[in-house]
Amino acid sequence: IRKILDEDSGDIPKVLFLDEIHRFNKSQQDFLLPYVERGEMILIGATTENPSFEIISALLSRCRVFVLNELSEENMKAIIKRTGLKMDKKAEDWLINMANGDARQAITILEDTNKLYKKITIENLKNALQSKFLRYDKAGEEHYNTISAFIKSMRASQPDAALYYLARMIDAGEDPKFIARRMVVFASEDIGLAKPTALVVANDVFRAVETIGLPECGINLAHGVTYLCQCKKDRSAYEAYMEAMADVKKFGNLPVPLNLRNPETKLMKELNYGKGYEKYSKESYLPDKLKSKKYLKK
Repeated sequence: IRKILDEDSGDIPKVLFLDEIHRFNKSQQDFLLPYVERGEMILIGATTENPSFEIISALLSRCRVFVLNELSEENMKAIIKRTGLKMDKKAEDWLINMANGDARQAITILEDTNKLYKKITIENLKNALQSKFLRYDKAGEEHYNTISAFIKSMRASQPDAALYYLARMIDAGEDPKFIARRMVVFASEDIGLAKPTALVVANDVFRAVETIGLPECGINLAHGVTYLCQCKKDRSAYEAYMEAMADVKKFGNLPVPLNLRNPETKLMKELNYGKGYEKYSKESYLPDKLKSKKYLKK
Protein backbone atom coordinates (compact mmCIF):
# COMPACT_ATOMS: atom_id res chain seq x y z
CA ILE A 1 0.00 0.00 0.00
CA ARG A 2 2.85 2.39 0.84
CA LYS A 3 4.40 1.78 -2.57
CA ILE A 4 1.12 2.41 -4.38
CA LEU A 5 0.37 5.58 -2.45
CA ASP A 6 3.86 6.98 -3.02
CA GLU A 7 3.59 6.57 -6.81
CA ASP A 8 3.01 9.85 -8.64
CA SER A 9 -0.49 10.05 -10.12
CA GLY A 10 -0.52 13.76 -10.78
CA ASP A 11 -3.56 15.57 -9.46
CA ILE A 12 -5.78 12.48 -9.63
CA PRO A 13 -6.42 10.96 -6.18
CA LYS A 14 -5.90 7.22 -5.86
CA VAL A 15 -8.83 5.02 -4.89
CA LEU A 16 -7.96 2.44 -2.25
CA PHE A 17 -10.47 -0.27 -1.35
CA LEU A 18 -9.66 -2.13 1.87
CA ASP A 19 -11.71 -5.22 2.62
CA GLU A 20 -11.85 -6.16 6.32
CA ILE A 21 -10.43 -2.74 7.26
CA HIS A 22 -11.00 -3.56 10.94
CA ARG A 23 -8.01 -5.90 10.70
CA PHE A 24 -5.74 -2.87 10.29
CA ASN A 25 -4.28 -1.92 13.65
CA LYS A 26 -4.10 1.65 14.98
CA SER A 27 -0.65 2.41 13.57
CA GLN A 28 -1.62 1.08 10.14
CA GLN A 29 -4.75 3.22 10.14
CA ASP A 30 -2.71 6.22 11.30
CA PHE A 31 -0.52 5.73 8.22
CA LEU A 32 -3.54 6.21 5.93
CA LEU A 33 -4.77 9.36 7.66
CA PRO A 34 -2.52 12.03 6.08
CA TYR A 35 -3.27 10.75 2.56
CA VAL A 36 -7.00 11.07 3.27
CA GLU A 37 -6.55 14.49 4.87
CA ARG A 38 -4.60 15.85 1.91
CA GLY A 39 -7.13 14.50 -0.58
CA GLU A 40 -4.50 12.31 -2.23
CA MET A 41 -6.53 9.17 -1.65
CA ILE A 42 -10.18 8.15 -1.68
CA LEU A 43 -10.47 5.43 0.96
CA ILE A 44 -13.24 2.85 0.76
CA GLY A 45 -13.24 0.41 3.67
CA ALA A 46 -15.49 -2.62 4.14
CA THR A 47 -16.04 -4.22 7.52
CA THR A 48 -18.49 -6.56 9.21
CA GLU A 49 -17.79 -4.84 12.55
CA ASN A 50 -19.04 -1.61 14.08
CA PRO A 51 -16.61 1.07 12.82
CA SER A 52 -17.05 3.00 16.07
CA PHE A 53 -15.09 0.23 17.79
CA GLU A 54 -12.67 -0.72 15.03
CA ILE A 55 -11.70 2.47 13.15
CA ILE A 56 -9.66 5.24 14.79
CA SER A 57 -11.77 8.34 15.43
CA ALA A 58 -9.57 10.67 13.34
CA LEU A 59 -10.01 8.46 10.26
CA LEU A 60 -13.68 7.72 10.90
CA SER A 61 -14.51 11.42 11.22
CA ARG A 62 -13.21 11.97 7.67
CA CYS A 63 -15.30 9.18 6.20
CA ARG A 64 -18.96 8.68 5.44
CA VAL A 65 -20.47 5.50 6.90
CA PHE A 66 -22.92 3.44 4.86
CA VAL A 67 -24.69 0.65 6.78
CA LEU A 68 -25.51 -2.50 4.79
CA ASN A 69 -28.15 -4.51 6.62
CA GLU A 70 -28.68 -8.26 6.58
CA LEU A 71 -30.55 -9.69 3.61
CA SER A 72 -34.27 -10.18 4.15
CA GLU A 73 -35.95 -13.58 4.15
CA GLU A 74 -37.30 -12.87 0.66
CA ASN A 75 -33.81 -11.97 -0.57
CA MET A 76 -32.40 -15.17 0.90
CA LYS A 77 -35.09 -17.29 -0.75
CA ALA A 78 -34.31 -15.73 -4.13
CA ILE A 79 -30.56 -16.36 -3.71
CA ILE A 80 -31.09 -19.95 -2.61
CA LYS A 81 -33.38 -20.53 -5.62
CA ARG A 82 -30.66 -19.24 -7.97
CA THR A 83 -28.27 -21.97 -6.78
CA GLY A 84 -30.48 -24.50 -8.55
CA LEU A 85 -30.28 -26.92 -5.61
CA LYS A 86 -33.56 -28.57 -4.63
CA MET A 87 -34.82 -28.90 -1.05
CA ASP A 88 -38.11 -28.98 0.82
CA LYS A 89 -39.55 -25.94 2.60
CA LYS A 90 -38.43 -27.10 6.06
CA ALA A 91 -34.80 -27.37 4.93
CA GLU A 92 -35.02 -23.98 3.23
CA ASP A 93 -36.49 -22.35 6.35
CA TRP A 94 -33.81 -23.91 8.53
CA LEU A 95 -31.05 -22.69 6.21
CA ILE A 96 -32.43 -19.12 6.12
CA ASN A 97 -32.73 -19.02 9.90
CA MET A 98 -29.20 -20.39 10.37
CA ALA A 99 -27.59 -17.99 7.87
CA ASN A 100 -29.20 -14.96 9.54
CA GLY A 101 -29.15 -12.81 6.42
CA ASP A 102 -25.66 -13.88 5.26
CA ALA A 103 -25.90 -15.14 1.68
CA ARG A 104 -22.31 -16.35 1.57
CA GLN A 105 -22.87 -18.51 4.65
CA ALA A 106 -26.02 -20.05 3.15
CA ILE A 107 -24.41 -20.76 -0.23
CA THR A 108 -21.31 -22.28 1.37
CA ILE A 109 -23.36 -24.67 3.52
CA LEU A 110 -25.55 -25.59 0.55
CA GLU A 111 -22.55 -26.38 -1.66
CA ASP A 112 -20.83 -28.37 1.09
CA THR A 113 -24.01 -30.36 1.79
CA ASN A 114 -24.53 -31.11 -1.88
CA LYS A 115 -20.93 -32.31 -2.32
CA LEU A 116 -21.01 -34.48 0.80
CA TYR A 117 -24.52 -35.94 0.71
CA LYS A 118 -25.99 -35.16 -2.76
CA LYS A 119 -29.30 -34.40 -1.04
CA ILE A 120 -30.36 -31.26 0.83
CA THR A 121 -32.16 -32.12 4.08
CA ILE A 122 -32.12 -30.50 7.52
CA GLU A 123 -30.09 -33.39 8.93
CA ASN A 124 -27.54 -33.20 6.12
CA LEU A 125 -27.30 -29.41 6.46
CA LYS A 126 -26.62 -29.79 10.19
CA ASN A 127 -23.98 -32.42 9.59
CA ALA A 128 -22.26 -30.24 7.01
CA LEU A 129 -22.32 -27.29 9.33
CA GLN A 130 -21.00 -29.42 12.23
CA SER A 131 -21.69 -26.71 14.78
CA LYS A 132 -24.36 -24.05 14.93
CA PHE A 133 -23.20 -20.85 13.30
CA LEU A 134 -23.55 -17.79 15.50
CA ARG A 135 -22.39 -14.46 14.19
CA TYR A 136 -20.63 -13.49 17.40
CA ASP A 137 -17.20 -11.91 17.68
CA LYS A 138 -15.83 -11.26 21.18
CA ALA A 139 -14.25 -8.04 19.95
CA GLY A 140 -17.14 -6.90 17.76
CA GLU A 141 -20.54 -5.26 17.89
CA GLU A 142 -22.56 -8.44 18.49
CA HIS A 143 -20.48 -9.08 21.61
CA TYR A 144 -21.44 -5.69 23.03
CA ASN A 145 -25.08 -6.02 21.94
CA THR A 146 -25.46 -9.39 23.65
CA ILE A 147 -23.79 -8.46 26.93
CA SER A 148 -25.89 -5.27 26.96
CA ALA A 149 -29.09 -7.29 26.52
CA PHE A 150 -27.91 -9.68 29.24
CA ILE A 151 -27.30 -6.90 31.79
CA LYS A 152 -30.52 -5.07 30.95
CA SER A 153 -32.52 -8.30 31.31
CA MET A 154 -31.13 -8.83 34.82
CA ARG A 155 -31.82 -5.17 35.66
CA ALA A 156 -35.45 -5.60 34.57
CA SER A 157 -35.73 -8.77 36.71
CA GLN A 158 -36.41 -10.94 33.64
CA PRO A 159 -34.70 -14.30 34.32
CA ASP A 160 -35.95 -15.92 31.09
CA ALA A 161 -34.38 -13.24 28.88
CA ALA A 162 -31.19 -13.14 30.98
CA LEU A 163 -30.78 -16.93 30.76
CA TYR A 164 -31.32 -16.81 26.99
CA TYR A 165 -28.57 -14.21 26.46
CA LEU A 166 -26.33 -16.11 28.88
CA ALA A 167 -26.83 -19.27 26.80
CA ARG A 168 -26.08 -17.35 23.58
CA MET A 169 -22.79 -16.08 24.97
CA ILE A 170 -21.73 -19.49 26.29
CA ASP A 171 -22.68 -21.23 23.02
CA ALA A 172 -20.73 -18.63 21.03
CA GLY A 173 -17.55 -19.25 23.01
CA GLU A 174 -17.57 -16.23 25.32
CA ASP A 175 -15.10 -16.41 28.22
CA PRO A 176 -17.26 -17.40 31.23
CA LYS A 177 -15.01 -15.36 33.52
CA PHE A 178 -15.96 -12.24 31.54
CA ILE A 179 -19.64 -12.98 32.17
CA ALA A 180 -18.99 -13.66 35.85
CA ARG A 181 -17.08 -10.39 36.25
CA ARG A 182 -20.03 -8.48 34.76
CA MET A 183 -22.28 -10.19 37.30
CA VAL A 184 -20.03 -9.09 40.18
CA VAL A 185 -20.22 -5.49 38.92
CA PHE A 186 -23.99 -5.80 38.47
CA ALA A 187 -24.45 -6.99 42.07
CA SER A 188 -23.02 -3.72 43.38
CA GLU A 189 -24.25 -1.38 40.65
CA ASP A 190 -27.87 -2.50 40.33
CA ILE A 191 -28.71 -4.42 43.51
CA GLY A 192 -26.41 -2.71 45.99
CA LEU A 193 -27.98 -1.83 49.32
CA ALA A 194 -31.26 -3.64 48.56
CA LYS A 195 -29.47 -6.95 49.15
CA PRO A 196 -25.76 -6.61 50.02
CA THR A 197 -25.31 -10.41 50.02
CA ALA A 198 -25.83 -10.36 46.25
CA LEU A 199 -22.18 -9.32 45.95
CA VAL A 200 -21.17 -12.35 48.02
CA VAL A 201 -23.19 -14.65 45.75
CA ALA A 202 -21.76 -13.07 42.58
CA ASN A 203 -18.22 -13.42 43.92
CA ASP A 204 -18.87 -17.07 44.75
CA VAL A 205 -20.15 -17.63 41.21
CA PHE A 206 -16.95 -16.09 39.86
CA ARG A 207 -14.82 -18.41 42.03
CA ALA A 208 -16.88 -21.40 40.93
CA VAL A 209 -16.34 -20.46 37.28
CA GLU A 210 -12.59 -20.23 37.91
CA THR A 211 -12.54 -23.61 39.68
CA ILE A 212 -14.97 -25.64 37.56
CA GLY A 213 -14.57 -24.29 34.03
CA LEU A 214 -16.74 -25.06 31.02
CA PRO A 215 -19.09 -26.68 30.34
CA GLU A 216 -20.24 -27.30 33.93
CA CYS A 217 -19.63 -23.74 35.14
CA GLY A 218 -22.53 -22.69 32.91
CA ILE A 219 -24.75 -24.20 35.60
CA ASN A 220 -23.12 -21.96 38.23
CA LEU A 221 -23.63 -18.93 36.00
CA ALA A 222 -27.29 -19.80 35.43
CA HIS A 223 -27.78 -20.22 39.19
CA GLY A 224 -26.23 -16.82 39.86
CA VAL A 225 -28.09 -15.08 37.04
CA THR A 226 -31.45 -16.35 38.26
CA TYR A 227 -30.65 -15.18 41.80
CA LEU A 228 -29.54 -11.70 40.69
CA CYS A 229 -32.65 -11.32 38.53
CA GLN A 230 -34.92 -12.03 41.47
CA CYS A 231 -33.19 -9.64 43.87
CA LYS A 232 -34.70 -6.22 44.54
CA LYS A 233 -32.78 -3.44 42.82
CA ASP A 234 -31.19 -0.33 44.34
CA ARG A 235 -28.72 1.84 42.40
CA SER A 236 -28.37 4.49 45.13
CA ALA A 237 -24.78 3.58 46.09
CA TYR A 238 -23.68 3.53 42.45
CA GLU A 239 -25.44 6.80 41.63
CA ALA A 240 -23.99 8.45 44.76
CA TYR A 241 -20.50 7.41 43.71
CA MET A 242 -21.04 8.76 40.18
CA GLU A 243 -22.28 12.09 41.58
CA ALA A 244 -19.28 12.32 43.93
CA MET A 245 -16.94 11.55 41.02
CA ALA A 246 -18.58 14.30 38.97
CA ASP A 247 -17.82 16.81 41.76
CA VAL A 248 -14.22 15.62 41.93
CA LYS A 249 -13.89 16.22 38.19
CA LYS A 250 -15.64 19.59 38.48
CA PHE A 251 -13.91 21.04 41.57
CA GLY A 252 -10.61 19.16 41.62
CA ASN A 253 -8.83 18.39 44.90
CA LEU A 254 -10.68 20.59 47.38
CA PRO A 255 -8.86 21.16 50.71
CA VAL A 256 -9.51 18.48 53.32
CA PRO A 257 -10.95 20.12 56.49
CA LEU A 258 -8.22 20.78 59.05
CA ASN A 259 -9.91 18.75 61.79
CA LEU A 260 -9.71 15.64 59.57
CA ARG A 261 -6.03 15.96 58.80
CA ASN A 262 -3.55 13.76 60.62
CA PRO A 263 -1.16 15.84 62.81
CA GLU A 264 1.98 13.75 62.33
CA THR A 265 4.49 16.51 63.08
CA LYS A 266 4.82 19.43 65.51
CA LEU A 267 4.34 21.91 62.67
CA MET A 268 1.12 20.19 61.62
CA LYS A 269 -0.20 20.49 65.17
CA GLU A 270 0.71 24.19 65.22
CA LEU A 271 -1.26 24.57 61.99
CA ASN A 272 -4.31 23.06 63.79
CA TYR A 273 -4.25 19.75 61.93
CA GLY A 274 -6.70 17.45 63.74
CA LYS A 275 -7.92 20.16 66.11
CA GLY A 276 -11.51 19.67 67.19
CA TYR A 277 -11.84 16.25 65.63
CA GLU A 278 -14.63 14.10 67.08
CA LYS A 279 -15.02 10.42 66.22
CA TYR A 280 -18.78 10.40 65.87
CA SER A 281 -19.53 13.96 64.89
CA LYS A 282 -22.78 14.81 63.09
CA GLU A 283 -21.04 17.64 61.24
CA SER A 284 -20.34 16.98 57.58
CA TYR A 285 -16.76 15.87 56.89
CA LEU A 286 -17.00 17.04 53.28
CA PRO A 287 -14.77 19.92 52.10
CA ASP A 288 -16.18 23.35 52.93
CA LYS A 289 -17.34 23.97 49.36
CA LEU A 290 -19.45 20.82 49.43
CA LYS A 291 -20.72 20.85 53.02
CA SER A 292 -24.37 20.80 52.00
CA LYS A 293 -24.08 18.03 49.40
CA LYS A 294 -25.97 14.77 49.84
CA TYR A 295 -24.73 12.06 47.49
CA LEU A 296 -26.51 9.06 48.97
CA LYS A 297 -30.25 9.53 48.57
CA LYS A 298 -32.15 7.64 51.27
